[in-house]
Amino acid sequence: MPSKKALVRRPSPRLADGLVTHIEREKVDLGLALEQWDAYVEALQAHGWETVEVTPEDDCPDSVFVEDTVVMYKNVALITRPGAESRRDETVGVEEAVARLGCSVNWIWEPGTLDGGDVLKIDDTIYVGRGGRTNAAGVQQLRAAFEPLGARVVAVPVSKVLHLKSSVTALPDGTVLGHIPKVDKPSLFPRFLSVPEEAGSHVVLLGGPELLMSASAPKTADLLADLGHEPVLVDISEFEKLEGCVTCLSVRMRELYA
Repeated sequence: MPSKKALVRRPSPRLADGLVTHIEREKVDLGLALEQWDAYVEALQAHGWETVEVTPEDDCPDSVFVEDTVVMYKNVALITRPGAESRRDETVGVEEAVARLGCSVNWIWEPGTLDGGDVLKIDDTIYVGRGGRTNAAGVQQLRAAFEPLGARVVAVPVSKVLHLKSSVTALPDGTVLGHIPKVDKPSLFPRFLSVPEEAGSHVVLLGGPELLMSASAPKTADLLADLGHEPVLVDISEFEKLEGCVTCLSVRMRELYA
């Protein structure tokens, strides 16, 4: 049976000091961010997901973006080596959490760098963004870890946004969503649906027709609802100020062995 566990990590008190690369820095309201994080976790739980809270890293401003620290394929957890050196201490607690869940643990090693936000899985195809935070050695090591398990790894360029999943995610049928101005090469994806808002590119598959989405993409939510999906909207405005989105606030673990 598929598993429905999701790793999450409480925001650091230093959240406002998080990195920004492609946008202008804005003031972050930590109190509001904590409220939004609680609501995000509650939305996962309300749709059948068991959330597993990773030990907080109070000295790591970006640690709430837990998706960047590990990539899951089947029962294998690939601990990343984040492209930003200031984020590398974030992986320790995540490694402990996935080991407790019974995962087989692998690692990205120097000189490789890989951020989990650069990895989009669609069935057994794994798209990995080659850009600012993920280098060629990281792509090669991801390929070496997952191709023997049956994955097909496809590297794609990322230059307009922080991570691949800042520009594209996928619907349950494998159709890739993206906001054209932020996607390097839409033609690399067999099925592509252009959406009217940047935040509309980001969906988390909750199960069945339900999609977790940012409340800042109402036009895209209407478009997807018209196509038969059921958007579940959450306000993550404080995390969006740090180039965060709904995907990077959790790690969905769908194929853990019983």
